Amino acid sequence: MTARIVLVEDEVILRLDVKSLLEDAGYDVVGEAGNGEKAIELAYKLKPDLIIMDIKMPKLNGLKASQIITASQNIPILMLTAYSQREFIAKAKQKNIVGYLVKPVSEANLIPAVEVALSQASYVRECESKIVALNGKLQSRKVVERAKGILMKEKSWDEDRAYQKMRTISMNNQISLEKVAKTIIKKYESQKQVN
Repeated sequence: MTARIVLVEDEVILRLDVKSLLEDAGYDVVGEAGNGEKAIELAYKLKPDLIIMDIKMPKLNGLKASQIITASQNIPILMLTAYSQREFIAKAKQKNIVGYLVKPVSEANLIPAVEVALSQASYVRECESKIVALNGKLQSRKVVERAKGILMKEKSWDEDRAYQKMRTISMNNQISLEKVAKTIIKKYESQKQVN
């Protein structure tokens, strides 16, 4: 699938040159803007795979726009600027800013920077997805452990017997172990309230 890119640059000639380089390399430039406000609007509307954005622009600069975009969306941003001073580089160290290109831009430095930015963004999304899955498994495991503890306490069973009983119920009823555990916890808590 072709990467969808929003290009934000206030210098029209430079924007056209960069767009041409990107399209020649097979990328799809789905939106263009000349200021930070329009960049935010396009980011929300188009949800691109990458935003290439100038730092110094009218109305709202690229750093402020990238902060606003990053606060609510997970879109990687490649900063483009004529300034290589340390203050700009320091300010560009934000969550979703994945690169920093100093003008003049050529195919030799633009395309590798875009490739790396897209690759890093993909890697970050993959890691975030794994974290979500692991957190889900951890929460499920906590519920199972709690239910197992209830059975051990209430039935005077050892850990293995409590787990095997839950597993048998799970398999016989074709429901998840977590669902069995939640049922045990709910029953235990309702009995506690009665007593």
